Order: sequence, then C-alpha cells, then structure tokens
Amino acid sequence: MNNVISSRTNGNIPVIPVTESEFATWLEQQDEPLRRWLSATSFKAKPGQFSLVPSVEGQLRVVIIVIGKADHLWALGGLPTVLPEGDYALEAAFDPQQLERLTLGWALGAYQFTRYKASKRTIARLALNPVCDADRIQRMVDAVTLVRDLINTPAEDLMPEQLAETMQTLAQQFSATFEQTVGEELLTRNFPLIHAVGRASAHPPRLLDLRWGDPGHPKVTLVGKGVCFDSGGLDLKPSSAMRLMKKDMGGAATALGLARLIISARLPVRLRLLVAAVDNAVAGNAFRPGDVVRSRQGLTVEIHNTDAEGRLILSDALAEAGAEQPAVIIDFATLTGAARVALGTQVPALFCNDETLASGLLAAAEREQDPCWRLPLYSPYREMLDSKIADLANASDSSYAGAITAALFLKEFVPDGIPWAHFDLMAWNLKTQPGRPEGGEAMTLRAVFSWLEQRYGGW
Repeated sequence: MNNVISSRTNGNIPVIPVTESEFATWLEQQDEPLRRWLSATSFKAKPGQFSLVPSVEGQLRVVIIVIGKADHLWALGGLPTVLPEGDYALEAAFDPQQLERLTLGWALGAYQFTRYKASKRTIARLALNPVCDADRIQRMVDAVTLVRDLINTPAEDLMPEQLAETMQTLAQQFSATFEQTVGEELLTRNFPLIHAVGRASAHPPRLLDLRWGDPGHPKVTLVGKGVCFDSGGLDLKPSSAMRLMKKDMGGAATALGLARLIISARLPVRLRLLVAAVDNAVAGNAFRPGDVVRSRQGLTVEIHNTDAEGRLILSDALAEAGAEQPAVIIDFATLTGAARVALGTQVPALFCNDETLASGLLAAAEREQDPCWRLPLYSPYREMLDSKIADLANASDSSYAGAITAALFLKEFVPDGIPWAHFDLMAWNLKTQPGRPEGGEAMTLRAVFSWLEQRYGGW
C-alpha cells in the first residue's frame, strides 16, 4: 500500500488507541512509569491527543492516542505524517471492522501529492492486522488516491485529453470498453452543449464513455462534470475565484475513482461512466451570454451566464445516460457556490428524485462517515429558469436558491421514472485535517460505493 502498510513483526512500535470515555479506567491499569510519564508531560485525554512514551533506554516504547470512538475513520489519520519514521502496529481490543476502519484512516492520512515537489519526510507505516481485509483497504486507497491526484494536478497537465487518457488506461487495466467523442464530432453526434462550452479552447471538448460488466446485471450509470479549468468564459471570473478552478473537474474525478472501485471490487452491475470534459476558455468563438443552444434532448437553452457551464455539459451527458433507461443515474459535480454557502465546504449537497434512493444514500453517508445533506428539488423555483425566447435559461437572475435551481435545470434532462441522484460538492479540503490533507478530496465516494454494494452486492 505504497509503503504505508508494513508486515506485522515483533519490532513494530505499538500504537494504543484509547477512547476518551475509557481513558481513566485504562490509565489505572497501566504500569507506574507510563502513568508518571503522562502526568509529567501534562497529557490531556482529548480526542486527537497523543503521547510518545519512551523506554528506559530512551527509545520510543509506545504511542498512546486518545480517540472519540473506536470506529472513527479519521481517529488515526493525522499520525502518519507526525510520528517518527518507523513501523507501527495497532494494539487494541477492537472488532475487525473497527480495526479496518482505523487502518483505512491511517492509510488515507499517509497520502502525499509529490508530482512536482518531493516529500520532505518519510511517512510512518502501520502494520496490517491479519483480521483486516487488505484487498478491500487497498481498493479504497487506490480509488481515493486516483481522485486526489487528478484534482491536485494543474490544468496545464490535466486537460480533456489527459482525462481521456486516464479513463482509457482504467479501461485497459480492467478489460472495460472506452470510446470518446471529440471536437466537431460532438455536433455530428448531437452533443451540442458540450461542444458550445468547450469550443473556444485549444483543447477540444469531448464526451468520454466507459462501459464494464455483464450486460445482464443492473445498469448503473455515473456521470461526472469534467471542466478541467473554468475561466468563467466571457462572463470571466475574478482572479480570486479562478485560483482553484483546476478542481472544477472534481466531479469527473470522483466518478472515475468510484468507477475504479466498483470495477476492482467486481460489483455485479453493468457500469457506464460518462464524463463531459471541457476547458471553459475565452476566445473569439466562445459561446456568449444571450446565445440559444439546442440540447441533445431537444430543449433549447438560453445562456444567461457563461460561468454556469457545468450544468450545460452535464445536461447532454444526462440525456445520453437516460436513453438507456438504467436502474439508477448518479452524477457528481463541483456545480455551485450556492451549495457551499448553504452547507460549507465539507458537506456536499444531495438532490434526488427518488425517496428510496435518497434515504439509502443518506444512511450510507452516515454509516461511512462520508457526509452529505439533502436539499430539495423544490419545483416552484423552476420558474426562475424561465426564458422569454427559449425553453429554459441556464441560470437565474436571482441570487437566491442557486444550488436548487441548478439541480432543477439538470432534472429537466433526466427521463421520468429513472432514480437519479445529483451531488453538488466542493471536492477540495481548504485545510489539512486528520486523514484529509489540504487539496483534492474524494467526497461522497465511500458513501455511494457503500450504497451500491448494499443494493447490488447480492445480485
């Protein structure tokens, strides 16, 4: 696991996690030197606090860390980058699921993005307890690493063609099929909104399409927003708002990582992954405010704002996704600042047209400690997208309900009767937290996979 998980030996330094509620009782059972050390160092029994306890020879004897709950995913996530170099092993009377979750948190906390800058330190390694499912942990780490790496990569090195290469490599690795529709071919094959958004760039827009699995299994279709950089188009963003726009393909990255996880776990589904990949650039042929473009579905869309481009490319992809009548469609997008205003940067917004699907995803999010919060597809707000000259506009003139109106726009392109979930997410950690370094993040990936596994794993 990239030197994060080592083999278990007698030389591993013990890491003892103790829940806050049980710390006083645990401390009474320890030897006198350990109690004196914790007392002398004024150790506070609060979650996240840890102590490096020396032996009489002056070597590191044991690491004590206080955690809130035994199954808290991120309880040990901060340790890999702060502990001294070496091999460690958990010593705790926890059940296998709890140990596996703590180990996963450690492994995710060991992530570093080193493509452009070498690491300044060696990451501490954790021995894998034999009761843990090593393959399951590895699959999750690989998926999250893929998402984080893609989002962290600057647009200079990650434009639509590089996103296509990543999907093609995934297809080759797992014997999936892959095709792409590029540039002017988008018009020939009737993906006009994807073409309109991406046509001004030197990097041609494209629709990426990956398929995997037994055609007899339930059809699951994932859709990702792949705006590799968003200048805002002619409605140009200010520099402060443009700074992080390399992450505007975070929805595509999340869908790609989830697809990798589904395939590597061999879930019995017929998977389709659609990514609309563009660079929303400025040039003489850029699409303009006031333009009217006919979508793949046939609805005409008046462009109120060229910076509301994500919903445009998603609408063509969703129309294509719905044409096959899959069992479920799930899309991921860094779509609106309004969702961040409503829920902050750490809680993605969930919109859903199916109560069973929504309740299942919310339960999985809580179970996996991968949060999201449901916002309503409040139909009276649909009139905010009315246009005087087209079927609908791509944005509202109002500053209110921006996340909801964006979701209502997407809903227009999902056929009735197909369960559909839309995640409006940040895909970025603004600051480092245990297990979650600053930078790109795979938000909702674990929750959605858990739901898919529960729903279709026994097929």
